[in-house]
Amino acid sequence: MTDVQDQSPVAGAAPTPETLTPPLSFRDSALYDGPVVALADFTATSNTAAVRLDPGDDARALVPYLGGLRLIEIAFPKYRDGRGYSSARILREAGYTGELRAAGDVLLDQVFFMRRVGFDSFAPAKPLDPASVEAALSRYDYVYQKAADGRPPVWALRHG
Repeated sequence: MTDVQDQSPVAGAAPTPETLTPPLSFRDSALYDGPVVALADFTATSNTAAVRLDPGDDARALVPYLGGLRLIEIAFPKYRDGRGYSSARILREAGYTGELRAAGDVLLDQVFFMRRVGFDSFAPAKPLDPASVEAALSRYDYVYQKAADGRPPVWALRHG
């Protein structure tokens, strides 16, 4: 795979299960651990329960099929590529309630913002310390805008 931002090869673009740490979850239900297909291989007539979106994929292509999917995994091949945030927001605003997983180059300082746009599980290429993740998620008492996490913005608390 090639990074469309700088046209350089993406090292380890499709990590194997052996190289990934176990997913970190913020869901009440069990994580999906079955096969995940790329969006290009997804067909509406299949019994696919999990789809992987790469940075160049359009998340809106999945909107008609959201009810039948248990997992949508969004790839972050490089930490500086923020298109996955937009994909997550599109899917949550379209009503997707299944597992939404950020996979790849997921860094500790991104987890708070990823949770805000709707990610509820993470499969980082490098392990994240659970205590550090909890600290990052509780760092800010107030937020400034509405997001998929449902937290009220500070202005709404102040002005009702």
